[in-house]
Amino acid sequence: MAHTGFIGLGIMGTPMALHLQKAGHYLYTNRFINQPAKALTDGGLKVLDNPKAVAEAADIIFLMLPDTPDVEAVLFGEGGLVEGLSPGKLVVDMSSIAPIETRQFAEKVRAAGCDYLDAPVSGGEVGARNATLTIMVGGNEASFERVRPMFELMGKNVTLVGDVGDGQVTKVANQIIVGLTIEAVSEALVFASKAGADPGRVREALMGGFASSKILEVHGERMINRTFDPGFRISLHQKDLNLALQGARQLGVALPNTAATQSLFSACAANGDSDLDHSALVTALERMANHPVA
Repeated sequence: MAHTGFIGLGIMGTPMALHLQKAGHYLYTNRFINQPAKALTDGGLKVLDNPKAVAEAADIIFLMLPDTPDVEAVLFGEGGLVEGLSPGKLVVDMSSIAPIETRQFAEKVRAAGCDYLDAPVSGGEVGARNATLTIMVGGNEASFERVRPMFELMGKNVTLVGDVGDGQVTKVANQIIVGLTIEAVSEALVFASKAGADPGRVREALMGGFASSKILEVHGERMINRTFDPGFRISLHQKDLNLALQGARQLGVALPNTAATQSLFSACAANGDSDLDHSALVTALERMANHPVA
């Protein structure tokens, strides 16, 4: 069993780390504002002073952090991971961050004689708890194979998609599709409800046709039942679509519907809903229509 670092024990990171721990891996993390879950500490999680100490104790270090600056700070800030790395160790960033910066981070880690994988995930809190995440990995094949058994403890669809940074590119593409599909389902249910139809029955009928999707199944039900407790917060989806729009500007690519969906998320945020589940995007359209789905 590996001596494993796991930095970022939030909504997603905690259940992911628990899967590793239950499989027998020895876990280390750094001191942070929030205390780790009792289940992790009861299982033997060691809380060390800083990321440097985690890098010194562990052979493989996972990161699951909110945004690019957070990853940069953990890697290269005072007491950062790179200060404790030694040749042969492996950093696996499972956060969703900018692809260009990911490649820059990997170069610096490799300069310390270590390797780097970017491995963002899709599936939300439910996927993290149930170990059914989709994991999109960028990096070399040898390092991927080294970590694959650990990935398979956390997810079901694990794919090496290319070089370092390509995992993040894939995650951004995923978030474009998810965001635009949430927007489409929201429009459809607002339209159906405003027209006088029962949105629940409309959703049920659509689930049997070509419009069927996981978003319609799960988030459509959330919209109807008003269950907006966060599985994946609006603020985080805003961050991901911002990565898409920044990348599009750098590449000279137009993403008009991504921009429109981001505007709807921004309307939700302006009304204090940043911490709701991203299915709550429907509320922006409901305000525009002056009509609730449910």
